[in-house]
Amino acid sequence: MIGRVRPAVLNMASYTPGKAAGQVEAEQGIREVIKLASNESPWPPVPAVQDAIERAISGVNRYGDNRATDIRVALSEWLGINAHSITVGCGSSGLLQQLFMVYVDPGDEVLFPYPSFEVYPIFSTQFGARPVTVPLVGHGFDLDAVAAAVTDRTKLIFLATPNNPTGTSISVEGIGGLLDAIPNDVVVVVDEAYREFNDPEMGDPATLLANHENLIITRTFSKAFGLAGLRSGYALCAPALVEQLDKVRLPFSINNLAQAAVLAAIEHREDAMERVDALITERTRCVAALRAKGFSLPDSNANFIFIPTSDATSEIAEQMEQVGIITRPFPGFGLRVTVGSAEENDRWMTAFFEHAGRNT
Repeated sequence: MIGRVRPAVLNMASYTPGKAAGQVEAEQGIREVIKLASNESPWPPVPAVQDAIERAISGVNRYGDNRATDIRVALSEWLGINAHSITVGCGSSGLLQQLFMVYVDPGDEVLFPYPSFEVYPIFSTQFGARPVTVPLVGHGFDLDAVAAAVTDRTKLIFLATPNNPTGTSISVEGIGGLLDAIPNDVVVVVDEAYREFNDPEMGDPATLLANHENLIITRTFSKAFGLAGLRSGYALCAPALVEQLDKVRLPFSINNLAQAAVLAAIEHREDAMERVDALITERTRCVAALRAKGFSLPDSNANFIFIPTSDATSEIAEQMEQVGIITRPFPGFGLRVTVGSAEENDRWMTAFFEHAGRNT
């Protein structure tokens, strides 16, 4: 061990991303592997966004705008929210980490339903906090149980909606009810990484901001807009919280190419939404096919499907990987599969039906 590493870091698990296609091709000695493990878009950004990135390349010898002011203004005009209530970060995950930096001391409690996004327990351990988990009910959140689990040590509550990995979501009314039931000094984080794929009837949590200063909403351009590799996200919250979050943001965390891409993505968002519609159509088709084969699975409001495969999960995922399909297993719980193109979806469902039949 070099130096004196913090005990919290020594004891924490590392975030484990989905395997890259090239890695599996090398491991399995096969070609044409498809990666459906990380909930990425199957397509590159729309042409106007690609053009903006190319134009920005010549300027990467200079630092960009540290505050990404143009993005804050563009988001304000798009969303109808005051620019002082908007901040930006290195993906929504970067913003989640900033929240820990602002609020969490060793011994504090961080509360979230689980299974959910893996960084919640990782960041909790990293900052010496106690992660408090509330079990899912029917693959969804029990918000009454979440409220009941709040103590005087609770600093943050994380609600991923749609939830990763189950794809279930919660309504604005449910979020509002939780906010009304807990102390005002507990910050509720609504993590909307998959917002664009969600059922519109769930409502927009941003409508709650005016009456709940302890609410923050995080979103990303990684999924619906195809910018996962440029790490750009934003948060909506009270201006006083924006001020604190900006204090701990890594300088220039939204790089020049990301800023150019995000501005173009906002301007041409209708083009991206056409692709979102196509993925939702594919999601509906895949869910129907799985249910027709007798698989019971929750409705998905994200760009992935969760299949409860219980103890067979790891074996099914490994067998699918051997034939070139990379999915995301949650051992003992289920398999998460990103919705891809029609051709990719046909490939993974064919493989899944073959290998799930052997193990169930």
